[in-house]
This record gives sequence, C-alpha cells and structure tokens, in this order.
Amino acid sequence: MVTVIIPALNEAGTIGTVIGLVRRSPMVSEIIVIDDKSHDNTVHTAREAGATVYTSTMLGKGASMREGILFANNEILLFLDADITTYPEDIVELMTRPIADGNTDFVKSVFTRQAGRVTELVAKPLLKLLFPDLARFSQPLSGMVAGKKSMIQDLELENDYGVDIGLLIDLYLAGARIAEVNIGYIENRMQSWEQLSNMSLEVSRAIISRGEPLQAKEGETLKKVNTLRTQMEYAVRENRQGFSKMVIFDMDNTLLEGSFITTASRLLGFEEELINIVTHNDTAIMRTKLIATLMKGHTVKEVIDAVDTIPIVEDALEVVTELKKRGYVCGIISDSYDVVTNHIKNKLGMDFSVANELEFSRSIATGEVKIPSYFLRTKQSQCSHEYCKSNVIRQLSASYGIDISNITAIGDSDNDICMVRECGTGISFYSQNKYLNLVADHLITVRSFIPLLEILGVK
Repeated sequence: MVTVIIPALNEAGTIGTVIGLVRRSPMVSEIIVIDDKSHDNTVHTAREAGATVYTSTMLGKGASMREGILFANNEILLFLDADITTYPEDIVELMTRPIADGNTDFVKSVFTRQAGRVTELVAKPLLKLLFPDLARFSQPLSGMVAGKKSMIQDLELENDYGVDIGLLIDLYLAGARIAEVNIGYIENRMQSWEQLSNMSLEVSRAIISRGEPLQAKEGETLKKVNTLRTQMEYAVRENRQGFSKMVIFDMDNTLLEGSFITTASRLLGFEEELINIVTHNDTAIMRTKLIATLMKGHTVKEVIDAVDTIPIVEDALEVVTELKKRGYVCGIISDSYDVVTNHIKNKLGMDFSVANELEFSRSIATGEVKIPSYFLRTKQSQCSHEYCKSNVIRQLSASYGIDISNITAIGDSDNDICMVRECGTGISFYSQNKYLNLVADHLITVRSFIPLLEILGVK
C-alpha cells in the first residue's frame, strides 16, 4: 500500500481536491498532510477531506517531507504538491506502480508545462558538469516523486528549494534505481523573479555541495536568510475579522487526561531527571529550559506518539465544534511545547495554539527551547509573575480585536490562575486546586466540557 505525503502552506483552496483525488486510488491507505503553519483553513480543509494532519516543526518543504516520512506507515511513499488540481486521475498508479512491481526504487515525475527557467539555466548545466548520468532527466527539479521509505528515511534532506535535486542526487549516489514517469500536463503557479533568484541559489548549492571535485564553500552567497514567523502571527489567522468571542483551553489535564511531559518522561526514560528538575528549581523559566534538555535526541514522531497515548477528554471535539459553529474562536495556551499543542489543535479543529517553542534540527529535538516573549511580564501585566499565560491573553485580545470581557479561559492548575482570573469568564476544570477554584467564576467538577456550553449559554 501507499502513503501519500502532501506538504502544504496556505493551500485551503486546492488541497481538498488533491486529497479527494488520491483517496479514490485503491493503492492508498494513508494520506498525511504536513502543514507549515498555514494562516488560512488548510488544516480544517485537509481534515475534512480525510487526511491526517501534522504541523511541521520548522518552516520549509524539506522539514515537512522529513516529518511526513517519520509518520508514514507504508514502505512506498508518494509526495505531491498541494496546489495542483490538474493531476491525472491515475496519478498514484503512474507514480508508484513501477516501485510496487519491483522495477525501480525511486520515481521522478515529468510533465508538460511552461519551461522551467531554473531547470534549464542552472540545474541542467551543473548536472552535466558534476553528475553527467543525471543529465538524462528532463525535469530534475520536479517535486512530485515516489520512493521507498527504507531508502529515503536516512537521507539528509535540504530544507529549501534544493530539497528535490538533493534527493535525486543522494539516491543516485546510494545506487537507487531511478525512473522518470510522464504524468501529462500540469498547471502550477509561476514563481516571481525574487523566488527564482533564491531557487537558483539554493539549487546550485545543493548540486555543488554534492559534487566532486568542487566543494561547497561557506559564504553569504550560498546562505539563505530565513524569515521566521512567530507563534503569535500564526495564531492570529487571516480570517480573524468579525469574531467577538473566544474560548481558551489549557492542555495538560484539561483537554488531555494527563500531562504530556510526565507521560513522555515515562515512555522516553527520563522520569528521575524530570523529578529532580521540578523539585530543585523554583522559577518557571529555569524549569522550562532544563526540562527541554531532557527532550534532546528524540524525534518529532516520538513526541507525537507520546502525546497520542494520552486520551483527549471524550467530548472535547464535540464541544469545540459546537463553539466554532456559534462564532467562537477556540485555541490553546500551554506551558508545554508547540509541537504538542499544534497536534492537539489539529485533532480538535481549533483555531490556534500558543506554547513554548521546542527546537528541532532535522526533526530531532536539540534540547533547546524558545520561550516566546508574549509569555513574559510587561508594564501592562496584571500580575507579578515573570512568565504567565495571562500576558498571552492580552496580546490575543488586542490582535483579534476581542475584548477580554468576551474571552473565556478554562484550566486546572496553579499555572492557570492568572489566566482564569483575567478573562471575562474563568472556569476551573476538574481541579483540586483550592486557589484556582476560589478565583474561577465557574467550576466544572466532571471530566466533560458539556457544562461549558451551558455556562456560555450555547446549549
């Protein structure tokens, strides 16, 4: 069977069509969308169309491909672009049948379209010079490819426009049997001149760095300056206008029937180290940084597998769906990690999540964590804590244009007290914390979110 992997960034208008097409193939048993923190409804559209959606840990197609490979359960993988609606009906069979029949290890697509300027002016001349055997491929930069997971999963994929040519060269150097398959006429967006310039630079670097006798040289001419988006920009989606109400959920022991880091420590083998850090460090920021070191060396798949062992409150999806129908923006604020909160956000069809940013390099945790500035105390803060969820609430209120009086916060622990007290409606959820219960406007004493609908008057 085949796993289809679709990297996507702001492709809500087309991704449903792509998923619908590949779902019709009897060869496909799994469709994975790796979302690159889209601002539009890509995640919702992909989930509705039947795909499993994960949020990438790093901006870039290479990171999305790498993480799709990690999550895939099948040996045969097909990578498709999310913005193309003119794929042939038998695209899956065309691309993967040669592999399934045992005739080849990797398939590169070739198609009819406008001439590729970077292909003709950059890629092909360099390939003729450094890898003449690969000059036979008419479209070496094509990103629609299929291959064996066992041959691809250990390769170091580029994280920019060089990913496709780099993959082709690396598989060639590994001795893979490579074929080119014609998939007919394809329409895709034309690149701007600025994009073409970056693409030329990155494709050149990917080829030269693998070539002999030339060696890639470190220098500004071969470096890409990445523009990083903050979580707040990701949280405040393009379609935010017109909303007047918001519900914010804590994650650990609220949406989840357990704590991520506690569960991960048991499954990944660092329980004693976690206990030592928690009991010997008083400040939230120091604890956060030290706990992140325990994640070093673990893959994003291990992180997601760990959180998936924790049940989500049974009626959470039903309640979030109902709230969104009634015009509420729904999101998560957590002192856990964004890779985890984004996964839960995707599962529940929520609008955003904000959390500490666990750093990954090639889909492996580095042990470093970035504490977003919007958690930190400012002159406008209503509490004295150096790190607090209530500070995030204020920024979300301003960014969405939703008055704090129309924001509901729901949590279970000490870390949620300021957030629950700050909002117009504060709710303590299934909590034994006496201080939280004192400041909360309402108590939910059962592990269910149905009472939330009653509190808000939407049921």
